[in-house]
Amino acid sequence: MDVLEIAVSLAQEAGGLLRERLDAPRDIQEKHARDLVTDADRASEALIVGRLHELRPQSSILGEETGVTNGSNDERWIIDPLDGTTNYAHRYPVFCVSVACEQAGQLVAGAIYAPMLNEIFAAGLGRGATRNGQPITVAKTAEVRSALVCTGFLPGHGERNMQNFVRASCEAQAVRRDGSAALDLASVACGRFDAFWEFDLKPWDVAAGVLIVREAGGVVATLEGDAWQLGAASLLATNSTLQQPMLRLLRDPL
Repeated sequence: MDVLEIAVSLAQEAGGLLRERLDAPRDIQEKHARDLVTDADRASEALIVGRLHELRPQSSILGEETGVTNGSNDERWIIDPLDGTTNYAHRYPVFCVSVACEQAGQLVAGAIYAPMLNEIFAAGLGRGATRNGQPITVAKTAEVRSALVCTGFLPGHGERNMQNFVRASCEAQAVRRDGSAALDLASVACGRFDAFWEFDLKPWDVAAGVLIVREAGGVVATLEGDAWQLGAASLLATNSTLQQPMLRLLRDPL
């Protein structure tokens, strides 16, 4: 299997595990205030890491729950075993598995699987983006007032983004907050959302989603309008026409 096939396979296998465990008794803990981790997060990550040790034993791995596993080549896998943990803990069916592959510092493959929606989003560098095997593209919306946009807040730290949330609520057609950055990016890629922005996201939250957005014809930048890279403090994903209006909306004072 090539790296895209591996990403898709791992996301679907781990997503199946999450689906099977959703209604079962679970162990839920707080890593930090209102930042949850469950036994399902850990089991999903253990499954993915174990498979990668079998399939790509020389590669490095960056996982949300287990941190860094160093490899001996320039390939790194970036995994979020359960994006939307709070949703999962409450059995709200908006959550996913995100698996991305980076080679020599460049994202080359990504997959996002939402098991309760039965949707697999995937992209390979230069190969386009798909939803359930069918090509997808970002929306062509050109004006904020016609846009359905989405954002997210760190648990207990909404103040940093609240002014933007209010501003977008006044100017856009509507604003959503679904609690899964990876799925929000997938929704931009397939044209459901016209834009998504957030602060302080981690590489595992966004690595697969950013590649999928780009391969679907979208653009990703920081809220300062700079080129986005893993570890950036902010992110805006949208189409090329809407990018500047959204940047102005989120930067200009009320």
